[in-house]
Amino acid sequence: MDSAVTLAEARALGFEAYALSARYGQRHEYERAAAARVAEAGGAKDHRIVTVDLGVLGGSALTDDIEVPKDRSHDEMGSDVPVTYVPARNTVFLAVALGWAEVLDATDLFLGVNAVDYSGYPDCRPQFLAAFEALASVATAAGAERGARFTVHAPLMKLSKAGIVQRAAALNVDLSLTLTCYDPVPEGERVISCGRCDACQLRLAGFAEAGTTDPIPYVS
Repeated sequence: MDSAVTLAEARALGFEAYALSARYGQRHEYERAAAARVAEAGGAKDHRIVTVDLGVLGGSALTDDIEVPKDRSHDEMGSDVPVTYVPARNTVFLAVALGWAEVLDATDLFLGVNAVDYSGYPDCRPQFLAAFEALASVATAAGAERGARFTVHAPLMKLSKAGIVQRAAALNVDLSLTLTCYDPVPEGERVISCGRCDACQLRLAGFAEAGTTDPIPYVS
C-alpha cells in the first residue's frame, strides 16, 4: 500500500517512474506479484526485479524460520525493533536503486517509509535517509566526479496509515491491488491477508480511522 501511494506521489510531481522490486529471500511470492500489478497500474515506465537473497543471513521472521508475531497490541508493536525487521534491507534496496538511478542519469529516489515504520525500524528514519543521501554523493561516479546530488524522497514520512489511505483516495490509487500482510494465506487463485500480524492490524486501523473499508480480503 505504501509503495503504491509513493509511486502515485512521484507521478503526481511529474516524475517518470522506474519501479524496483526485490527478491530478498521472502517466504512467499505474493508481495512481488502485487508489486507488478501496482507498477503497471501506477504508470511506471519500467519495472525491474532484482535478486538479493538476504534470507541466507536469517534473523527476520520475513526471511527465516521465525514465527510472525500475531495479535500484538499497539503498545507492543511500538516497544522495540520487531522480529519482522530485515537487517539492512532498506540499505541494500536503496543501494541497488542508486545504481539503477545512475544508469538512468537520475538523481531522485522514492521510498515508501512512513511515520508508523520509523518508530520501530531504524532504516525508515529521517536520519537514515539523510545519511544515505550523503553516501550517494561520494559512492557514485555521478556524485564524486560530476557533482550530482541525490535526493531520497519519502513523501509519506509524516503520514499515519489513515493519512496514507486518504492520500490514496485523493490520488485515485487502487488499493485492492496491494498486499501488506506478513503471513498471507492462499485460497484458490486469491491471496487472503491474515488480519492478525502487525502489518495487517496497522493497515486495518488506518482504514478504520480514515472512515473507509479496506478492499482486500482477510481471513474471516
